[in-house]
Amino acid sequence: MSRQYFIAGNWKMHKTRAEAADLAKTLVLQLKDGKHKYLVAPSFTSLETVGAIVKDTNVLLGAQDVAAEEQGAHTGEVSVLQLKDLGVQVVILGHSERRHTYKEDDALINKKVKLALKHGFEVILCVGETLEEREAGQAEVVCESQTLWGLSGVSAIDLAKVTIAYEPVWAIGTGKTASPEDAEAIHAYIRKVIARVYGEESAQKLIIQYGGSVKPDNVAQLMAKENIDGALVGGAALKSDTFVPIAQFS
Repeated sequence: MSRQYFIAGNWKMHKTRAEAADLAKTLVLQLKDGKHKYLVAPSFTSLETVGAIVKDTNVLLGAQDVAAEEQGAHTGEVSVLQLKDLGVQVVILGHSERRHTYKEDDALINKKVKLALKHGFEVILCVGETLEEREAGQAEVVCESQTLWGLSGVSAIDLAKVTIAYEPVWAIGTGKTASPEDAEAIHAYIRKVIARVYGEESAQKLIIQYGGSVKPDNVAQLMAKENIDGALVGGAALKSDTFVPIAQFS
């Protein structure tokens, strides 16, 4: 089954509104004839600015996180209702920085996943092991657990709106990349886990991105693997001259 490649740029905590606007304008121009699915996820402060630029283009607007509650007394949080109001289409959840730096556990991430899906968002659910877990032979166990926890209570119909991003924690922002073979092995394993729970057809339709030091010079080798369906790009997403070649790989 052929799956459409999904290339997403996670801008993390970078860029003023003016800088974000400049990058978004360049990307819209350079990717307008691109054949893959594209997303940019700026900081909350730039969502409205970038949203106006990517509206009605082939670049989706993503948010980097969302609160686990719909609204209320949650100082510093941003709700699904507020994101929807800004035109956000996709929410990234369970990113390793949220898990490890901000101590979000699987139960919280699952709550966010279900809330986002309930409000009609697409979700990118991030999973991945630390270096210690990989060296202990636990990579598959960790990714299976995070996948099943993250999708707990998610129907087969809603699964169609979920992308899973495998991002080995040891490869994020470190310059280290999982070899295409190592990445493919985990992607294939995650697809097997999904097949067990949701059936083979759902598993074959599922988009599984790779994230972790994706660059113009390694994207083609990664995407050539059967079970790797796109990229969740961090550092290289911050400049058009590195993100565009990734987004336009063939």
